[in-house]
Amino acid sequence: MRVLLIGGGGREHALAWKLATSPALTALICAPGNPGTEEIATNAVIDLADHRAVIDFCRLQSVDLVIIGPEAPLVAGLGDDLRAAGISVFGPSAAAAQLEGSKGFTKDVCARFSIPTAAYQRFNNAPKAKMYARAQGAPIVVKADGLAAGKGVTVAMATEEAMAAIDDCFEGAFGDAGAEVVIEEFLEGEEVSFFCLCDGRTALPLTSAQDHKRVGNGDTGPNTGGMGAYSPAPIFDEAMQRRVMTEIIEPTLAGMAEMGCPFTGVLYAGLMVTADGPKLIEYNVRFGDPECQVLMPRLTSDLLPLLKAAADGDLASMDAHWTDKTALTVVMCAPGYPESPEKGSVIGGLGKAASMDEVLVFHAGTARRGGDLIANGGRVLNVTALGNSVREAQARAYEAVVAIDWPEGFCRSDIGWRALEREE
Repeated sequence: MRVLLIGGGGREHALAWKLATSPALTALICAPGNPGTEEIATNAVIDLADHRAVIDFCRLQSVDLVIIGPEAPLVAGLGDDLRAAGISVFGPSAAAAQLEGSKGFTKDVCARFSIPTAAYQRFNNAPKAKMYARAQGAPIVVKADGLAAGKGVTVAMATEEAMAAIDDCFEGAFGDAGAEVVIEEFLEGEEVSFFCLCDGRTALPLTSAQDHKRVGNGDTGPNTGGMGAYSPAPIFDEAMQRRVMTEIIEPTLAGMAEMGCPFTGVLYAGLMVTADGPKLIEYNVRFGDPECQVLMPRLTSDLLPLLKAAADGDLASMDAHWTDKTALTVVMCAPGYPESPEKGSVIGGLGKAASMDEVLVFHAGTARRGGDLIANGGRVLNVTALGNSVREAQARAYEAVVAIDWPEGFCRSDIGWRALEREE
């Protein structure tokens, strides 16, 4: 197959790395890709907002399958336009992508199909939102309804913090994403990410991971796109997976089909495991970032036939297999992240790190400047390692971090701490 992979972050580098191992692959093109993907694929510059240009490129390159990595092109309907042109696509329609594009939409789906989630209300103006939040009291969660690059959610531990978060949304801190807000009950428990491939009718369970959203050690500081992850999540055993499939994933898939927008692609459930069982926090409609960077090294099956089966509606006969090893990734960030990351600092030592046993370095926000590799984003590198335990994977990952010559970069030093506590 000739494959076009849309996106240019760490998630796409991890997908490209895995796809490049497939015997079924004849050509892999990444648009735009990054300095990491150009080592294993052909990078191409396409205006992704110009869907006609993407279609023309696919026809010129005889592309057999388009894999859409990020959420924004999915919400914008790129998948719909490609399918209408007769091109096979891994990724949901714009209607189905509302599961990520609108938090209010997802909450309404949960209410309609009795999917366990936090109690909530939707608001399109600040006064009513504030009145509701005050009446409920803190802690409480305030979410911008639309896509906000992982930064539109505030877990307010005090009422004043909730008021400020509501103001941020309606005063434009998140652009159009904050035109409506969802205010929901604070859930006590442990967060888990769970992934399934879907073809509109069938959901094929993949595996679990745990992300670290806050910028500082001990889960302190502002939320980010993700500072690190590990897989599998020890809390998420086979019994828990069966329960999530029965109570959350399968009703969602059936409900979306009933509503006329069957879901195809990867369904990423952000869950809270509470004393009452698992509850849905949110859905994403693409592989997580940085969760994908720990899923791909653990996947022993060929990824490409799985994605093609999801695109073609043939998942019922497929299965996915995983190594028992733990994968752990540490996100290295540019100074100033998440508020105002500084670009341009030079990075060295990647070859030394990547040559270490069971270590992979995925590029997330890098660029070339002459002969130098430089930081070109907030989250810049994903240093990933496999191990027979969380402790071993963590030690390898941080050993590789030390080998990277980037004085300006920073990372958390406690990725995997919850799993370590269980392991010990």
